[in-house]
Amino acid sequence: MAFLAWLSESPLGEWVSGSTWVYPGLLFVHTLGLGILVGLNSALGLRLLGVAPQVPVADLEPLFPYMWAGFWLNAVSGSVLFVADAPKKAANPSFIVKLVLIAVAVVVMRALRREAFAGSAGVTARARTLAAASLLLWAGAITAGRLMAYTTALK
Repeated sequence: MAFLAWLSESPLGEWVSGSTWVYPGLLFVHTLGLGILVGLNSALGLRLLGVAPQVPVADLEPLFPYMWAGFWLNAVSGSVLFVADAPKKAANPSFIVKLVLIAVAVVVMRALRREAFAGSAGVTARARTLAAASLLLWAGAITAGRLMAYTTALK
């Protein structure tokens, strides 16, 4: 906990938490990255589950670099937001759940790319399962992130 307190009291932590515009600006960037990542991931997942069958699945593979750009935008902005109040966020069970769901969702996203674009003739059952899992994991991560404002540290 001493390290987390030091992190929050660092010049970066003080700047983020003490500025009128930095914290809200970072939240905007975080939301933008989330929209890019989860929005495009959802489009792919829904297509693999049968929505918009007129759109060829192969046409969606170029979305992955944009999904990764959204992910890294979120990782950087989320890390800086974390520094602003590290002890409180690290002790929040919703934050821990959010991080676990994001980690699993990233693993699923990588597996989904391999499965959905392996060159097979159609959408496999495994690709559909991964697509459904991806949608649920990202929805869970978003929900856990929002719940951080309403949950407190475990005692």
